[in-house]
Amino acid sequence: MPIPTYDLLFRPILELATHGSITRRSAMDAMIKLHALTPEEIGRRLPTGGSTIANRTGWAMTFLTKAGLIAKVAPKTYAATPLGLQFLAQHPERIREADLRTIPGYKEAWAAGSARRRAKESERNESPDNAADETATPHEIINREVSALRNELRSRLLDAILAQSPEFFEQLVLDVLIAMGYGGSREDAAEHLGQSGDEGIDGCINQDTLGLDQVMVQAKRYRPDRTVSRAEVQGFIGSLSGQGVTKGVFITTSTFVQSAHEFVARGLTTKVVLVDGEMLIDLMIKHHIGARVSHTYELYELDQNYFDDDE
Repeated sequence: MPIPTYDLLFRPILELATHGSITRRSAMDAMIKLHALTPEEIGRRLPTGGSTIANRTGWAMTFLTKAGLIAKVAPKTYAATPLGLQFLAQHPERIREADLRTIPGYKEAWAAGSARRRAKESERNESPDNAADETATPHEIINREVSALRNELRSRLLDAILAQSPEFFEQLVLDVLIAMGYGGSREDAAEHLGQSGDEGIDGCINQDTLGLDQVMVQAKRYRPDRTVSRAEVQGFIGSLSGQGVTKGVFITTSTFVQSAHEFVARGLTTKVVLVDGEMLIDLMIKHHIGARVSHTYELYELDQNYFDDDE
């Protein structure tokens, strides 16, 4: 039996999730058993080097999550939702991608992960059903698929961060700051930053080698549903003045309330940057922290100059 495509895994994974919580690994193992894959098929790799069956299982779970048929119940752990139970009963034979598109909110779920990114990308209208639009050019399809892959990476990176310990988060923040050119070496930065006692870190790091300019840093590892309040940001800015520092960076894995942004924008004597979870993830990707390039594709086009007459 050939390795099933990701859409053929929709229903069996959803059914599996109705019997208890699942992870990507447990779902993959169940699909291997269900489809009686041979050792050769299990070991088949993508051109990028990843496991084919693991990749297809992961994407099937992503589609089901976007459709609201399964939902995260713990880090890296999913279970069927009430909608998933109902949808499973309504589709006793097979669930196709076209069926998922009938679910209200499915298209919107494939848009960028926040209102800000949705606003930036609304003109491109990036969603999986548009990628199959017959009027789309190959370049448009490539761009949409790359965007979908990056959005999936963003989601998985945030899950991975929240699944780690506070100590790991401290090292992550250090790595991001050092990659951006702050704090000097890891040892220097670690010496000036410490755990704040509430799953975060705070302290001052040097912006230059001689330490002539300092930046105060505060980072909070909050779940996405816990926003950073204006009072927390206001308290952070107050601590800047108390230590004679005029620059600060407040990092969180969640978001800031709008009034916090407005308060920072009014700052006259201090310069504070608010880094929410979305920006943190983008910085990690940009600096290859917790993410790596899996494959590079080169696109070629005709060099018309080579064929043009010199005259």
